Amino acid sequence: MKSDKEIQDIALQVIADEGKAIENLSRLIDINFAEAVKKLFSSSGRAIITGIGKSANIATKIVSTFNSTGTPALFMHAADAIHGDLGMVQHDDVVICISKSGNTPEIKVLVPLIKNFGNTLIAIVGNTDSFLAHEADIVLNTTVAHEACPNNLAPTSSTTAQLVMGDALAVALIECRNFTARDFARFHPGGALGKQLYLRVGDLSVQNERPSVTPDTTIADTILEMTAKRLGCTVVEQDGKALGIITDGDLRRMMRKHITFDNLHASDIMSLNPKQIGSAEYAVKALEIMRNNAITQLIVTDNEGHYDGIVHLHDILREGII
Repeated sequence: MKSDKEIQDIALQVIADEGKAIENLSRLIDINFAEAVKKLFSSSGRAIITGIGKSANIATKIVSTFNSTGTPALFMHAADAIHGDLGMVQHDDVVICISKSGNTPEIKVLVPLIKNFGNTLIAIVGNTDSFLAHEADIVLNTTVAHEACPNNLAPTSSTTAQLVMGDALAVALIECRNFTARDFARFHPGGALGKQLYLRVGDLSVQNERPSVTPDTTIADTILEMTAKRLGCTVVEQDGKALGIITDGDLRRMMRKHITFDNLHASDIMSLNPKQIGSAEYAVKALEIMRNNAITQLIVTDNEGHYDGIVHLHDILREGII
């Protein structure tokens, strides 16, 4: 067994080797890359991405990235393609074939079939003198000097280069499409990231009670309102406007200052100028206001600035935005 230091050195060497492979890609980006992006951007079809072995695994990741960033894509395994899956390729689709050697038997069978269909074929290939490179319409060179594997066998640096080339295509297409954060959220509605980009304050506050007292409400009735609505606060409201807020903390401070509160009213203990947020604002903005002001509740207002409800930190936590 190797020592801890030797194991750490191995990891550092792998990172260094793969880092060099990525750095070398910058010298391989040429007019072919621009042509590939333009072809994918202008296509009325989909990107069909294929490969075999480790390259197939990279293809599935690129497909996922494309789909989530506005470029419709499908994965087609090279071996399955020649046994029926080739039927998924439609006339306007652009086919991207990923291969380190460009000479595997499955690729040699598949490529002529794609060419016969008349589809544009883009190769992401590590051997520019290969069958795939010669047959492709556009060649993206991902040649690496050597694999990070000590035997120079296991695909490591080469698959990293393929992956980065796929990311470069995806990001270039994002820029060409002016694909925004809101567009991204449309394809990620179920995750925390998507919720940050589409979940609005009103979506959360509508699920809560609407605690409210008037300025002349007695302290006893104020406490009953806070207890009944179970949000740890109540708004002091007049003519639809929030004049102030009373929180559990305000009640504790009141009890330290006053022996009795029989003659006190809500207006005597409320905090003025409470933090507010519009119901149409994104929930992530409410979270930012809470963090910046070390509070756990925000008053929610409607389009006309009237008191509409309360959003609580727990509501945001429950949605998994944090």
